Amino acid sequence: MESRLNYFGNPLAAKILKHINSAGKVASDSTLPTAIQELVKIRASQINGCGFCTDMHTKDAAAAGETPQRLNLIAAWREATVFTEAERAALELAEQGTRIADAAGGVTDAVWANAVKHFDEEQLVALISLIAIINAYNRINVINQQPAGDYQPGQFG
Repeated sequence: MESRLNYFGNPLAAKILKHINSAGKVASDSTLPTAIQELVKIRASQINGCGFCTDMHTKDAAAAGETPQRLNLIAAWREATVFTEAERAALELAEQGTRIADAAGGVTDAVWANAVKHFDEEQLVALISLIAIINAYNRINVINQQPAGDYQPGQFG
């Protein structure tokens, strides 16, 4: 599989990605736990069918110490006993925030209330922002048919 165009080598794309990456850095530097950040990025990428981002974030999570068992169960997190209540709340928010078009009304009040139980305001801002940012990346990569499988942990800095 080849990408439709060399998005990562395009000068205009470089300018756009600079800003998306800057926003992502601000969100990732928040107090939201890194493990939750990666779980959310992986789950949204799975939902969106973005192989490139799924490859990247599972490898980054593994390099940061995430277990194979937990990585293998992200898509089935509801039936898995290996996730904390906070992680489950973040995964549910990520799913509903990613499937906005599929869910009449978007994120439900119940899902939001559950997230509020586990995260402070800064963490909620980071969580919402990471969901939005990974969805943007997923769309870029899916539209461009960016191939997956060759990513090396830390490859982009």
